[in-house]
Amino acid sequence: MDKIEQLQKIFDESNRIVFFTGAGVSTESGIPDFRSVDGLYNQKYRYPPERIISHSFFRDNVEEFYRFYKDRMVYPLARPNAAHKKMAEFEAAGKCIGVVTQNIDGLHTVAGSKNVYEVHGTINKNYCTKCHRFYSLDEIMAKDGVPYCDDCGAVIKPDVVLYEEGLDDLTVSGAIRAISQADCLVITGTSLVVYPAAGFVNYFNGKYLVVINLSSTSSDSSADLVVHGKVGEVLSQIKVNA
Repeated sequence: MDKIEQLQKIFDESNRIVFFTGAGVSTESGIPDFRSVDGLYNQKYRYPPERIISHSFFRDNVEEFYRFYKDRMVYPLARPNAAHKKMAEFEAAGKCIGVVTQNIDGLHTVAGSKNVYEVHGTINKNYCTKCHRFYSLDEIMAKDGVPYCDDCGAVIKPDVVLYEEGLDDLTVSGAIRAISQADCLVITGTSLVVYPAAGFVNYFNGKYLVVINLSSTSSDSSADLVVHGKVGEVLSQIKVNA
């Protein structure tokens, strides 16, 4: 039995699947992985990317933050790929109880997934730092440079978790609850090096732990099945059998 057949068997035998996703899930949609050879961390900027996407940098250098953010963090033309669509298909069939994602691109929701825990926030929600008025991504991108609130004139901040900021408690508790209730956890497109999110996998006590990723992860040794490959290409070979 090859690995795709093994993966199909695991999915067929599971009824409470949770997908834990990272940047590798969205690379097939044209969004670069932060830590890959061609990723953001390997490109040259005036400041290191880790510093630019920090809370203190946003506060002190908001113009530079938004130049980087709009240029390198937001991909408004990106569309869900085969991986996003297959996960949504599993949920629609009643086989998936949630997607826990480190991605901020919102593509799981666009693909049709309902129970999505965006632990690092999303580019699709933006709020005034003073009056908290909501702004969509389109509204943010339509404003030149730094977006300011139409009502009070304060800076608008993307609802993404920057370095030095804590994760949202409700999102975290929901993600951990889903993982702890899963009978199958599928770790996809993540190197499991970003904490605390990567630590969520420790709450899994179900039957099958699966890793689908291009490179090795810290969970490979404890996984029931490891498939090295692009997530979309792997999942496109799987049938959703309710």
